[in-house]
Amino acid sequence: MSKADPAPQRSVARGRHRLRTRIIVSFMLLGFGLTALFAVAMVNLRNRLENQLIENTLKREVANLVQHVETRPDEPPYYLVFDARTFSDDNAYKINPLYRDLKSGVHEIREPDVNGVIQVYKVAVRMGLSKEGKRFTSLVRYNVTDAAATSDVLTQWLFGAVLAFTLLALVLGWWSASRVMAPVSDLAQRLRRSGMSSDTDELAPYFAEDEVGELAKALDDYAGRLTEVVQRDREFNADVSHELRTPLAVIRGAVELLLSKPELDERTRSRLQRIERSELQCTDLISALLLLSRNERAQGHCDVAKLAKQLLDNHRAQLGGKPLELRLEGEPKLMIDAPESAVAVALGNLIGNAVKYTRSGEVVVRLHADAVEVVDSGPGLSADDAARLFERGYRGTHAGHSQGGGIGLSIVRRICALYGWDVRVRPGDTQGVVAMLRFGAQDILG
Repeated sequence: MSKADPAPQRSVARGRHRLRTRIIVSFMLLGFGLTALFAVAMVNLRNRLENQLIENTLKREVANLVQHVETRPDEPPYYLVFDARTFSDDNAYKINPLYRDLKSGVHEIREPDVNGVIQVYKVAVRMGLSKEGKRFTSLVRYNVTDAAATSDVLTQWLFGAVLAFTLLALVLGWWSASRVMAPVSDLAQRLRRSGMSSDTDELAPYFAEDEVGELAKALDDYAGRLTEVVQRDREFNADVSHELRTPLAVIRGAVELLLSKPELDERTRSRLQRIERSELQCTDLISALLLLSRNERAQGHCDVAKLAKQLLDNHRAQLGGKPLELRLEGEPKLMIDAPESAVAVALGNLIGNAVKYTRSGEVVVRLHADAVEVVDSGPGLSADDAARLFERGYRGTHAGHSQGGGIGLSIVRRICALYGWDVRVRPGDTQGVVAMLRFGAQDILG
């Protein structure tokens, strides 16, 4: 079972980027997106215009060649910068197979020259009919290798421009983010320094009348209200502690005086001893709650074995006719650096729960070198109870109509968090519940 008080989940917060990083990335993505879009548009536009120009020129030349063969077959054809061929089915075998079976239209052919260098041609093909009624094919070929190379160079330049503008956007984003985030970072540092002192320093005077200044004013107002709440809470806790300790001291004195009388009957003595135990438990609880309210870790020396024996004796005296055996086992010498009141509240709640929910059988407190284990033979623990048992106000499945508001184990959890201890509750191997209170290595004495 995991700890009863797991640390708050921070996966969402860790997944979020800092505002400075988001500004830089936004600038970089904006620069990259705009320049990439511009480069793609330019390449597409250049290729489209170039292809359109070449194809239109080829179509005009092949149409001119067909018209010449159809109307003036005896005159030699003339061309500008193109290479042309006209062939019929009879002499088609003389034509390069790359061009022989081309359909009417414009095609792109790649062919090596005499030096083995690949040349790129745009080829326009058109069918015609001679005066004798014989079909022939005319094709006009235009070398576009230089145009393709020019297109590659243009593409490389445009990619370089995209990279350069992206880097420029990154630099501008870095600079802008530094300027924008400087007041926010200053505010965070001042707020952090202010949190290390009990006297809060106003933040608003250090910032301009802008959004950061408004945030500083809001933080000043919040800090002021929070300080008032904390101050009132501390004063209330101190007053309650003082006012409660006085009548408890009176009760203790009166009980001790009454117990010193030898003529007391056994029934009255038993009830006075119960009052005495309740007064001691109340005093320990007040001390522990006062430490929790102040978030102060008090020092002390606590003999855990002796304290556990006292707690078991107290619960044993309240069993009445309940068929339950309370035993103490294990390491007899376990001294820790902590006030006895804090250990008494933490361990007392674990033992008290075990005694309360175990109707018959036994409750065993085992002392280890650095921990105390409370094992009972009660009804056990469900998975849902194990996960939520230390929540404030939660009462387990087997609580039934028993008294209690479900805050005892919540106080145990807070005490353990204050002192760095570990408390865990799990189902027993065969039945019941096993509660483990483990102390920190730095707390062990001797």
